Order: sequence, then C-alpha cells, then structure tokens
Amino acid sequence: MAKDYANSLNLPKTDFPMRANLPQKEPSTLQAWEDNNLYSMIMKNNEGKPSFVMHDGPPYANGNIHAGHALNKVIKDIIIKNKNMSGFYAPYIHGWDTHGLPIELQMLKKHKIKRGETTDLEFRKLCNEYAHEQVENQKAQIKRLGCIGDYENSYMTLKPGFEAKQIEIFGEMANRGYIYKGKKPVYWCAHCETALAEAEIEYNDDECDSIYVRFNVNDDKGLFTPYTGDLKNVYYVIWTTTTWTLPGNVAICLGPDFEYALTKYENAYYVIAKELKEAFEKIAGLAEGEIVATFKGSDLEYTKATHPFFDRDSLVIVGDHVGLDTGTGCVHTAPGHGMDDYLVCKKYKELDTPVPVDAKGRLNELAGKYQGIKTEEANKVILEDIKQSGALVATEHIVHQYPHCWRCKNPIVYRATEQWFCSVDGFKDTALKAIKDVKWIPDWGEVRIENMVRDRSDWCISRQRLWGLPIPIFYCEKCGKPIVNPTTIKAIADLFEKEGSDAWFKYSAKEMLPDGFVCDTCGADASQFTKEKDIMDVWFDSGSSYASVLNGQPGFTFPADLYLEGNDQYRGWFQSSLLTSCATKGTAPYKSVLTHGMVVDGEGRKMSKSLGNGIDPLEVIKEYGADVLRLWVSSVDFTSDVRISKDILKQLSEIYRKIRNTTRILLANLGTPGEDFNPDTDVVDFENMLPIDRWIVSRYNQLTKLVREAYDNYEFHLIYHAVHNFCAIDLSKLYVDITKDRVYVEIKDSLARRSAQSAMYIILNGLVRILAPILSYTCEETWQFMAHSKNDKKESIFLNDMPTYNEKWVADDKCCQYDKLFDIRDDVMKALEVARADKLIGKSLDASITIYADKDSTAYKLFKEFETELSTIFIVSKATLSDQSAPAEAFSETTSGIAVSVSQAQGNKCSRCWYYSEQTVSDGEGNLCPRCAAIVKELGL
Repeated sequence: MAKDYANSLNLPKTDFPMRANLPQKEPSTLQAWEDNNLYSMIMKNNEGKPSFVMHDGPPYANGNIHAGHALNKVIKDIIIKNKNMSGFYAPYIHGWDTHGLPIELQMLKKHKIKRGETTDLEFRKLCNEYAHEQVENQKAQIKRLGCIGDYENSYMTLKPGFEAKQIEIFGEMANRGYIYKGKKPVYWCAHCETALAEAEIEYNDDECDSIYVRFNVNDDKGLFTPYTGDLKNVYYVIWTTTTWTLPGNVAICLGPDFEYALTKYENAYYVIAKELKEAFEKIAGLAEGEIVATFKGSDLEYTKATHPFFDRDSLVIVGDHVGLDTGTGCVHTAPGHGMDDYLVCKKYKELDTPVPVDAKGRLNELAGKYQGIKTEEANKVILEDIKQSGALVATEHIVHQYPHCWRCKNPIVYRATEQWFCSVDGFKDTALKAIKDVKWIPDWGEVRIENMVRDRSDWCISRQRLWGLPIPIFYCEKCGKPIVNPTTIKAIADLFEKEGSDAWFKYSAKEMLPDGFVCDTCGADASQFTKEKDIMDVWFDSGSSYASVLNGQPGFTFPADLYLEGNDQYRGWFQSSLLTSCATKGTAPYKSVLTHGMVVDGEGRKMSKSLGNGIDPLEVIKEYGADVLRLWVSSVDFTSDVRISKDILKQLSEIYRKIRNTTRILLANLGTPGEDFNPDTDVVDFENMLPIDRWIVSRYNQLTKLVREAYDNYEFHLIYHAVHNFCAIDLSKLYVDITKDRVYVEIKDSLARRSAQSAMYIILNGLVRILAPILSYTCEETWQFMAHSKNDKKESIFLNDMPTYNEKWVADDKCCQYDKLFDIRDDVMKALEVARADKLIGKSLDASITIYADKDSTAYKLFKEFETELSTIFIVSKATLSDQSAPAEAFSETTSGIAVSVSQAQGNKCSRCWYYSEQTVSDGEGNLCPRCAAIVKELGL
C-alpha cells in the first residue's frame, strides 16, 4: 500500500511549465501575437463599446530607443490594454516625427557630403530612406517591449496624407490672418544654421565675463553740464554678458521711473541707477562716489552717447523691461540681438536694426574690423579692445543660465532675420480658455502650460533647412507680394496627398497652381512666381498630428481622450498641438493630458555618455526580459523623475520571480486542465467555502477594487505594491502555505479541496487579468496553461475583461478574525525559526508547540477561537493553547505578549501527509495517520 501513497496525493506535475527564461520565451509569444494579429482581434472583440482614444506623440526617428522611450511606450501600452479589457473600444496607432535637422545631419555625416553638393531631391531621398529605416528599427524595438497597436497604419510626418493635412492646417491659419512674415530677433543656432522656436531651447549653465562699459555722453540736453561743466568725462555705464553684441548697439535703455544718479568718481562722472550704486562700486572697486544730481529715467530720454568703438551715437531711450536686479540700470540695447531690445526700439523710428552676425555665427561687414570672427572669439577680441581704449570700467566672471539649442546643445545667438511667424496673440484668449477645459495630470501642468502660452506672442515657424515640409507660399516677382490663399493651399494639399512634399522641389509654381492663376495684386501669372525656400518647424509637423489621426483614422475621434508624454512637452508637442488646434478649431485636441518625468540613474542624476550611467532597454530585455522592464515602469510614480539602475533592475527581477512563482503555484494546485479542476463544474460558492478560503477571496476582492481605481487614475505604482504584497504575504507566506496540505492530501473532489481550489482559481483568473497590461508576456503564457470556463476567450488574455469588485465576496466576522490572527502569527513562526536554528526540529511539521497566553488577553481569546485550526495555521504536527505560566525555556521575545514552547512532535510520521501522530497505523510499508488512513480506505488503495 505504501508505494501508492504518492499517487494518492494531488501533487503538481514535475514537468509543469511556466519557468522563467523570459529573454528566450518572450519572442515566441510576440510572434504568436503577430501571426494571429492580436491587435485586430482586440479591436474586433470590442466593436460597439464606448470609445477611448489616446493619441500617441511621435518620437523622433533617429537611433535605438532609450530608457525614456521604454518608460513612455510601456505606460501608454498599459493604459491601452487596460482600457480594452475594461469595457472600451480603445484603438491605438504609433507615430513618428521624421523631418528636421537630426536626420539632415546624419545624412551629411553618413554620406560625407556638404549642403549643396547634391540636388534638393537627391538629398531629400536620402533623408526619406533613412527616416523609414529608423522607423522600422524603432518599431521592432517597441514591439519587443510587448506594446500593441495598429503598426500597419502607423503615422509618420513624412507620409503624403499627413503632409496634406498639415498644409490644410497652415492654410486655415493663414486664412484667419495668423501667419505673417517679419524681421525680428529669433533664437538662431549658428551650428545648425537655422532659426529655432522657444520649444527648441533649453537653458544650461554658461560661463562668461560680464562687462561694465562706459559710453561718453555727447548730447545731454543741458541736464548734466550745470554740474560737470562739460561732457568730456561724463558717461553712461552699461552692463552686458554678451560682449559680441556691442557692434549691434544703437541705444541705451533706462527705466522711465527709476532714479538715476550723476555720480562723481575722481575725474569722471558716471550715470547709473541710484539703487545699484553701492553694488556697482563694489564690483568696479571704486571708492564711494559723490552724487551730484539725480534724474528720472524719463528725463534723460533722447540724450545721446558715443559708441565706444564705432563712429556713431547711442540714443538714450526708456523701456519698462529694464530692471534693477543687477547691472547699472543702463541697458545695452542691440535690437538685432534681443526681443526686448527690438520691441522697445520699434518705438523710436530713428533707430535701425543692424544685425552684424551671419547665419554661421560669424560677425559680418557691419561689425567693421571684427568681420569674420565667430561670436565666442569676438567676446575676447572686443573685450581686449575696450580695455585698451579705456572704456572698460569693470569685468566679473560669472556662470549664468543661457539658451542652448536642444538638438546640438550649443549656445544660440539672438539674430534678427526675415522669418515666418504664427501670431499666438491672435488666438491666445481661445488657447487660455481651452487650457481651463482640459484635465491636467498632475494638476500643476495647467499652470505650467498656461504661463507658457500667456507669455508667448509669436511662434517662429520657418526653418532654414531642406528636409521637411515646405512652407506653401509663393512670391510674385513682379510686385513682391507673398501669395497664400485657399486656392493655392488646396492645390498644394491635393498635390502633396498624391505625390508628397517632394513635389514642391520637383515642379515650378506654374506647374503646381491651377491654369490661369494670377497674382491678385498686379495680375502677374504663375510663371512669374517663386517658391518659399524655408521649411516648417517640426513642431508644426507633430502639432498637426491630430488632423491626420483623430480626424483621419477609422475608430478615432476628436478631441482625443488623452495625450501622454514627458513633462518637457509642455513647451513642445502639448503646446504646438494646442496652438494649431485652437487656431483652426477653437478648442484643444485633447480632453486630458498626462505627463511623466524624466528617467535618471539610481542616484537621481541625468543619464549621459560622459557619466556612463545610461541603461539600455534592449540590454535589459536581453538579460531579464521585457516583462521585468515593464514591471519597473509599473513600480514607479512616473509623474516625477524616474530612477533606474542595474541594482534596481536586479531587485525587480527578484520581485518578478516572486509574482511569477505565486501564479505558478496556483496553477500547480489547480492541476492539469481537463484532468483535475473544472471551473464550470467544480467551483464552490463563496458562502460554502471554508472560512480561510473566504478570507483570501475577500482579500483578493479588496485588491481588485484598489487595482481598478489605480488603473483609472493612472497610478500603476499602487497596483505594483498591492499585487506584490498580496502575492508575497497573503498568498505565499500565508494562504498557499497553510492550505498546501489540504490541496495535496484531501480526496480530489472533497469540499475541503475544492473549496481551496475554487479560491485559488478565482484569484489566479483575476490576478492574470489584473497584471496582463503590465506583465503582458507572463500573463499571456499563464492564460494558455490555465483551465478556463466556457465564458473565457481562450485565444488571448487580452480578449477578456478585467475583474470587478464583487459585492458578495465581503469578509464576514470569521474572516476578519483571520486578519487579527495573522497579525500575531509571526510571533509563533519566530519561535519555530529559533528552534530550527537550535537543531530542535527540521521542518515545521517536526514540531509540537504550546502557546502560553494570559486567559484574559486578546491573544488568548483569538487563539481559543481558532484552537482546532492552530496546527494547520502554524503548519506543525500539534499545537496546544495554555493559560498557564510559560516555562523559562519558552520563546518570549514576542510583540503580542505570548510565549511559545517548541519540542519534537511525538508519535510516528505519516508517510502520506508527513504530519506526526501518536495514532498511526502501519501496513508494514509505511505509517498512516487516522485522517490519511480513512482517505486511503475511501480511495480503495
């Protein structure tokens, strides 16, 4: 009989699946998804349900994905999968930004060519091919992350249909008067040789010499000479951190209401703001000067001073932008190099706007002898000349925040040029109102973007590049008028829809426009038209994506329910989308905006090649598998910056293993599908389950409620922590361990065993659904090995619904007592650990324990209530409760005030269940406890 004991146990198969090896196993699951077109299956499954539309912001098609991409794409994938499993029809397509400077630079570098060495069409062909290669590369990597979507219809900003929609948006904005051409200072990257928008600027620390320079007064309108006698040694002192802009100086700007002091220093008189006098003297190393007179800034307007090294005047003007936080209160003003300077100088018609710097960042002929010098070199040369001339009053080496190009990371210059602009002022009120109607997550996003839009008056949309969407404007050579109207826009949009934007470079204006089209000002025909050479800002490209996707793809609706990107996109995609949409549709293109932080290393530092602290998601997948990377995404509060490191990933891989092993144990306890537990026939109703089974189901039920709320609020880290605790504590540490004997030993169809299996099935069936959006590969694999009810859709976990909170699965009084019991269970388990360490016992079933507690204590009453279950709960062969005094050797280092005595269990070890019993029976081959003897007898063994 003994030889059949093992066969009478309900043990898991030794070859049971669900082992890890994620890097090797995940690709086969991914292939199955692709072979079966999982995305289409999901969409078909959800037809007719309420829609949820999340619009993907386009990453730039250049290079492999990085940790930031992984964070972004996995967050989106979790949302889409959850929505599709939660009663929604949630379509999703991925997008790519494919125009612009980085691809141009890659082509110049890769093919070792310079601009102009190929025809425009040849160069654009190279860029187009490279962009497609990069999209396919990133697409494969995003798929490997486990992200679903309609990849066949991915949007790309270079696609003809997309370009046509963008042209229509531009045309509508032009028709409403929001597009204009003007000469004003813009951010200019000399390295990239193009204008930049505010969204393409980032501020970094920059070292420089701030200088104090004196301009000799030559016309004081009779204000200074009563105190100085003449103007020979009377000076305005200006302060600047950009020495190279002094060749562009035409004025000195004062605050109209500030008080300025005419101050005597030995043989010179300096005009400076009275409030800054003490700070100026300290920096200049001057003894305290004597104030001989004071004037309001407005009184000094239209006085003049001589430029320190050019034979021209600097007019004294006034402006409200002047501040008293630093410098002298006398602002060096070069309208060709700064927007404040430009705007204030527009009020003075006698002032020109010289721009002594060319597109390459070199000073030009307007800079006189400094022509040909780069701006950074000019700083040193001009400073030395000022020193030699005696015009330098003081210098101070400082580190300050200075704008840099966010592509090439080089400092930019302010440079007045002819550019095309979008007048944000024209629809700013509409945009600000639209912002109020959007739900911003986190809510501080509303204030952030509101301030950005409120402070923005214009958007420079033209770029001096070749790879991009041309600005669809013609010029009449006869009268010089720019031509853009509904007729030209329709002609270009229709042409681009058929042939793409290369058509702009392929055809003449006459060939692109309708027959008979003429200039509406002078009547010149299209043969006398030229074409704009600039392309559109790539933010205009991506900012138009809603027109191609939300209004152009089946199943999508405008506005989107959700936009989701990194928090740097308040100045980027969120804003450009908002502006183009408000300008053309009067509303935002999104109902909600969710942002995540940046990915940093384990110490919170920005990742960089120089620090060597980058984490490559492809290497993580190769070592751990994509699901560990996805678990990392779920583990963090992504609304702030997110940390990742090798140590963090190693720890997460251990947590992943615990979760996986928990599901594996549940699967094992349910047996082989079709041979043991059948969900359609064997499930025990909740009210008929054993108390501890009801307890674990009620705990799972609470987990379900928390998880659904967390998914709805995009708080995935709450799901991670809750599921991890549930698996590690409620299941692994408590329930699975306690019920293992019942599942393995009891008769297959007994209530005791089916009750436990029912609880485990409910939990497993719900747990894999809960985790499917996060651990997609693992849960799909689990789903394929599970037993299913007739209502399940076996083809994929993602065709099934998320579990919901069940009002009937609520803990009763008995279940609640388990919570209290488990709170003090560790005190007993510590005693067993000590006994094991002292070699008193081996496994816990080798032990017999006595629990000592005061009869009136809460602990005693609790143990008394569970007295018949104590041996099962503590997994010992015998457990006795006593209200007597504990012996001296009993373990008493407990939080509950109990003491525990541990000894070797008496009697013989049952060959079947391994419990010790003093009432075993022997058949000559083994010993059976009374319980197992009865079971074996019933089984006929």
